[in-house]
Amino acid sequence: MLIIENPDKETYNSLLARPTQDFSELYPKVKNILDSVKLNGDAALRQYALDFDNVLLDTFEVDFNEWQAEAENIPNELKNAIDQAYENIKTFHSAQFKPQEDIIETMPGVKCWRKSVAIDKVGFYIPGGTAPLFSTVLMLGVPAQIVNCPERILCSPSSHPAIYYAAKKVGINRIFKIGGAQAIAAMAYGTEQVPQVYKIFGPGNQFVTLAKQLVSAEGVAIDMPAGPSEVAIFADETSIPAFVASDLLSQAEHGVDSQVLLVSTSIETVTLVKEALENQLNLLPRKNLAEKALENSKAILVANKETAIEILNSYAAEHLILATENYTEILNKITNAGSIFLGNYTPESCGDYASGTNHTLPTNGFARAYSGVSVDSFIKKITVQEINKEGLLNLGSTVEIMSEAEGLNAHKNAVTLRLNSLK
Repeated sequence: MLIIENPDKETYNSLLARPTQDFSELYPKVKNILDSVKLNGDAALRQYALDFDNVLLDTFEVDFNEWQAEAENIPNELKNAIDQAYENIKTFHSAQFKPQEDIIETMPGVKCWRKSVAIDKVGFYIPGGTAPLFSTVLMLGVPAQIVNCPERILCSPSSHPAIYYAAKKVGINRIFKIGGAQAIAAMAYGTEQVPQVYKIFGPGNQFVTLAKQLVSAEGVAIDMPAGPSEVAIFADETSIPAFVASDLLSQAEHGVDSQVLLVSTSIETVTLVKEALENQLNLLPRKNLAEKALENSKAILVANKETAIEILNSYAAEHLILATENYTEILNKITNAGSIFLGNYTPESCGDYASGTNHTLPTNGFARAYSGVSVDSFIKKITVQEINKEGLLNLGSTVEIMSEAEGLNAHKNAVTLRLNSLK
């Protein structure tokens, strides 16, 4: 981890830059996969399964009864943990859902409101890779379950029973054993076996990330732009260095392109955190991944908390830990972050799994404008208005004047005809 002391403000942009993702070489490969699945459907999926995974598949859907039964083949201890996480996530997200908002009478006889409608068809992508991300099934599935999206499908190359158990908990309708960019294509366009969805959620490698971006340009909604995992930590002299190091490593172990950032007002804390990193790193099974991620990471020493806050808001971290005294005061000044963790005893991993908040969050600086996945990610807000005769008499002349000023006389006439009928 590189230590930088009191950087000039002019250097913030370069200092806080993420590892770049160069999609130029990937683009033709991913575009070819999308086009092939769009044109050839299941035949393309079969060929990619053979080419990439050396598996010949005739049917992509996992039999419902089989995966429901397989879901039970996990240890009771893990079942109980997933059950607890499910309840916490459900409790937190249920409070977000308000099917009907208040009816607002903007003037006598003119009523306006919004109704929330679940997205009809949603698709989840859960990668295979080195970790069975059953926690992401919960994070995506629970809010979809709360709003009752009618059709919820899941694509994953993994057949880990914990993924099936989480899918069972959140009421997934169908599971397809498809991975990579071809899974995104299948959900975006639909094939003979895989139904088309209206919005796609879930993490993945660069192929999956690029595939999601490309299909979103064709009208298929996605959860958010996504990149490698990241965490920023503000630590002062009250921080516990071993805890800070453990949180940095919990993100670094995601992959070599993950980034961790430490901002501190205490050189002693930075020094002790660096020592703790070296000690804890040697104990990790994924040491090689975490070690390479740390090569891209920085510790920034600043003179005061105001400068620290400015840097953290500029960085806009996916995960932000405030391991400081008076963290509530600092929290009130944070404007850019995906999810915030307060104090020495709130590890980021609790948010990743079971505290209740969602772990599907904006990365790569998108926290400046995007929120993480929530109940709102699975619903559409439809505005409704109802105007009675009194309302039209009150509002009509305003609309006539405005529409005529814009030269849209048919708009004006739609009001005038009605007003004349009331005379």
